[in-house]
Amino acid sequence: MSTERRTPLDRKRVADTALRLLNEVGLDGLSLRAIAKELDVKAPALYWHFKDKQALLDEMATEMYRRMVADARLAPEDTWQERLLKSNRGLRDALLGYRDGAKVFSGSRFTGTPHAVEMENTLRLFTEAGFTLAQAVRATSTSYLFTIGFVTEEQGVQPLPDERREGYDVDERARLMADFPLSAAAGAEIFEDYGRHFEEGLDLVVAGIEARFRTC
Repeated sequence: MSTERRTPLDRKRVADTALRLLNEVGLDGLSLRAIAKELDVKAPALYWHFKDKQALLDEMATEMYRRMVADARLAPEDTWQERLLKSNRGLRDALLGYRDGAKVFSGSRFTGTPHAVEMENTLRLFTEAGFTLAQAVRATSTSYLFTIGFVTEEQGVQPLPDERREGYDVDERARLMADFPLSAAAGAEIFEDYGRHFEEGLDLVVAGIEARFRTC
């Protein structure tokens, strides 16, 4: 009989393992059974910590957020424009670190209130800059939704930064759409150079917020 002591199974260990496995199998291949096998336990053992897969996804999203905040370079003296740019760049970088990262993050509910500190600080920054609370919420949520949607589409083409799904060859697309020259040429603006396109889109969002609310 083995006398080796196993690392105790807890929510964090399960979530860490799930995030690591996510990069190998993607969201569709991630199951409680697969995670249990990776942890060398029986699947029912996971139900002591998570009632179902969605509960696990919630914890995974929360852990992704914790890691993102730990790497954040936000500063109290940021302008609201700088805060939007920094936070959304950080969010995109964090999501791109995981296969299907945007899909896991989108629609998940944080466990506890780990996000409340940064949310409170950001909303205070906006309201002190002259936004009403409703305007601050609209501005931050709009930029957040842009980033989530952008990365979801980006990962549909490039599941990980060094991978590209078959069928997204821009030159082949242009040949197939030769009768539609503008649409054919648009392929490089849609399916290439995602970093530049993200920055341009985020700038548009910030400029739109400035124009709509006309605040300092």
